[in-house]
Amino acid sequence: MKRYEPSFNDRLGVAAKAKMAQVEKARANAPSNDPKFAEKLAARKAAAEERKARNTERRETRLAEKAAKAVEKVRLAEEVANREVAMIADRKAARDAKYAARKARQRR
Repeated sequence: MKRYEPSFNDRLGVAAKAKMAQVEKARANAPSNDPKFAEKLAARKAAAEERKARNTERRETRLAEKAAKAVEKVRLAEEVANREVAMIADRKAARDAKYAARKARQRR
């Protein structure tokens, strides 16, 4: 009795049929065939939009806080600078008064 050995073309045909069967099985199990798929997809999109809105709000809040801190820092720096200028002016006035007093004593 002759033994049947499939040719290369036979094997290619069997492989192609097997691949087509797998593709058909995958199409049958695709999530788009599920009746609740559209609802799930809409829920995911809504959740993503809410998440994006929350992240945007957080980012804006952080930026506003950062700007407020920067403004406060500038205000404090100006206040310190004004104090230093006032202290320097007071020291100069005291020094000038001391020199003026010395000059007045020397003229007597």
